[in-house]
Amino acid sequence: MVNKNQPDKYGTLWTREELILALDLYCRIPFKKTKANNPEVVQLAELLKRSPASVARKLGNFGSFDPALRQQQVTGLVHTGKLDREIWDEFNNDWNRLVLEARRLRDMLEYARQLPEATGDEIELPQGASEREAVRRTRVHQTFFREAVLSSYDVTCCITGLKIKECLVASHIIPWSVSEQYRTDPRNGLCLSATFDRLFDHGLITLDTDLEVVVSARLLKSGDNRTDAIVCRFHGAPMIRPRRFLPLQSHLKWHRTNVFHD
Repeated sequence: MVNKNQPDKYGTLWTREELILALDLYCRIPFKKTKANNPEVVQLAELLKRSPASVARKLGNFGSFDPALRQQQVTGLVHTGKLDREIWDEFNNDWNRLVLEARRLRDMLEYARQLPEATGDEIELPQGASEREAVRRTRVHQTFFREAVLSSYDVTCCITGLKIKECLVASHIIPWSVSEQYRTDPRNGLCLSATFDRLFDHGLITLDTDLEVVVSARLLKSGDNRTDAIVCRFHGAPMIRPRRFLPLQSHLKWHRTNVFHD
């Protein structure tokens, strides 16, 4: 007997498109919030016509592939599928494509919900002017990067420990102007307070290979009490490590070589 309360896709295998949307959400929310009662999980479940529990389990599957979680002895769910792993491997080094593909799929599903008689093959999203589309893509990239970085650091500045979201910045280690390849890669990001974001961008602070804060000699020798109290006191302090997406050493080396003023 069919249970009318079950979602339309109850018992059916997940598709590639659905998994892309699940991975996108996995990156945007803290792992501890990948629960069936999370409103964002519920929203995706409604869009996919699946149960929130099913979506939460799929997010847990992705957690089992995450090396940063394994370092913290968090294993995620162990019963993963072959396609789960393929999607993780495909997009884990192609974040720009993940972001745009997930946005396209979400737009398509949202558009389809407004046309209940349409089939997937009939749906074509309206296309705007190329300049407008470029602006839209930039905003999509920026939104994903900020959400992925802040959620990885539990909305906490990785140097000061500040937890006021409105004052936090998802700071790029290698800027967009140098390489667009890393513009949405959360491993190219640090969660910093607005002040320390500016210090980092201008090469007045950096992180060493042990992920400890290094303050420029220019500031250390300034003799200014306020600078000492606000900035220099963090010299040599370990950064607050993210739950996921640890910054890549190659990116930090680039910053020390090309931006930092020692």
